[in-house]
Amino acid sequence: MTSPAPRVGFPPRRIVCLTEETVETLYLLGQEDLIVGVSGYAVRPARVRLEKPRVSGFTTADLPKILSLKPDLVLAFSDLQAGIVADLMRAGCAVHAFNQRDIAGILTMIRTVAALVGVPEKGNDLAEVLAGRLITTGERARRLPHRPRVYFEEWDAPMICGIGWVSELVTLAGGEDVFAHKALGSTATDRTVTPEEVIAAAPDLVIGSWCGKRFNPAAFAARPGFSALPAVRTGALTEVRSPLILQPGPAALTDGLDALERLIHGWAEARSHAEAAAS
Repeated sequence: MTSPAPRVGFPPRRIVCLTEETVETLYLLGQEDLIVGVSGYAVRPARVRLEKPRVSGFTTADLPKILSLKPDLVLAFSDLQAGIVADLMRAGCAVHAFNQRDIAGILTMIRTVAALVGVPEKGNDLAEVLAGRLITTGERARRLPHRPRVYFEEWDAPMICGIGWVSELVTLAGGEDVFAHKALGSTATDRTVTPEEVIAAAPDLVIGSWCGKRFNPAAFAARPGFSALPAVRTGALTEVRSPLILQPGPAALTDGLDALERLIHGWAEARSHAEAAAS
């Protein structure tokens, strides 16, 4: 394996992004010309699929292809990419690995990416705009007459509930995450739930976001004992597509949050109408 020739200087001019949130962040900062390779999961903005070579999955990467691009910085995410990071560093690449798990971490990631490429002011401006959206969303949620108990399901077998930033966004949008205490777990194993726990939680609204495949409401409702769930009885089983909510970056704080808000406010409006009709 041939090591890339190091480039001396700042800021970096050839960046490989191994996850999608740093790709979107660089585009939003107007720094997309710096990107020379991206994750195969990168879909925001849509034109990235046509403009940038794909060099990795999430836990796999084409190291020879990455090295051939001669990056002077590789951006990675999570301990699940630790092996890839180690291989890249042994090959002489500079790597910055993020590990954000909550909203504050996402905003810090945005500011850090901007600082790494020499545009810290743009990063701060973007983070402030996104933070302002969060505040406005929270203000609307406080006016809701009802707040649904929400079970957010990230995976179906085993059942995994929402990660930290998802739980926070559910709350901001006006819901009550029934497994908020598990959202703080650092690994997916920490966030596994049993059917008995879900039944006991009695969610009013179920939001599925199965990473890499579509949420199946019928299959969810058919699980043993789930017919007793309020969400199943009223048909409040719905989906937010995983690219919008399961990447810890701008998408989750914009389109992902907006999708959660529509679902939660829609449930609250339906509840109010039902109560009015029954009175």
